[in-house]
Amino acid sequence: MSSQDRSFERVNQKRRTRAELLRSARAIIEGGGNPSVPDAADAAGISRATAYRYFSTADDMIREAVLDGVATGIGVERPANDADDETVGLLLDKLVSDVFGMILENEAVFRAMLGTSVNGQNKNRRGGRRISWLRDTLSPLEDRLSQAQFQRLVHSLSLVLGIESVIVMRDICELEPKDAEQVLRFTARAVLASALADPDRKAS
Repeated sequence: MSSQDRSFERVNQKRRTRAELLRSARAIIEGGGNPSVPDAADAAGISRATAYRYFSTADDMIREAVLDGVATGIGVERPANDADDETVGLLLDKLVSDVFGMILENEAVFRAMLGTSVNGQNKNRRGGRRISWLRDTLSPLEDRLSQAQFQRLVHSLSLVLGIESVIVMRDICELEPKDAEQVLRFTARAVLASALADPDRKAS
């Protein structure tokens, strides 16, 4: 296994651990409880010391658990490996639209979470759900682009998914929701088209 593969696996393991903690916290919340970090760790079968590396306070964990529950409503359709570029583009367009709608419906909570990140109250890294969504949606392209090209595409498109992009559209550009969504979908299509037109793309 290469060092790059090992690094990728470590990142995936961290995401899985984080996801297990959030699932446990959400289950406690749904059962009427108010979970502490140790409560979630015990329920998930994860050491408390490890859990505290992900969430320093119960408030951070609970807020993220609520958002995680909201985000599970995003139904990402993983296309068949032989899906053509046009099909992948349509699924990407749907993903951008779905995520935008989900954020608008829960905008106050997303803004609160972002606020704790930028003001230094929350030192923990946020989840990487958008990366997983994009990797699944774009999965047929993994065999049509180099690893570096595929990673660059996923990272570039991550800029149009999330509360940060909504803030730029709504607060800075002062766009109405419908127009903001159209701009983000346009941007995603343009980024994808650029990647597919790369002269160094693998031959089909």
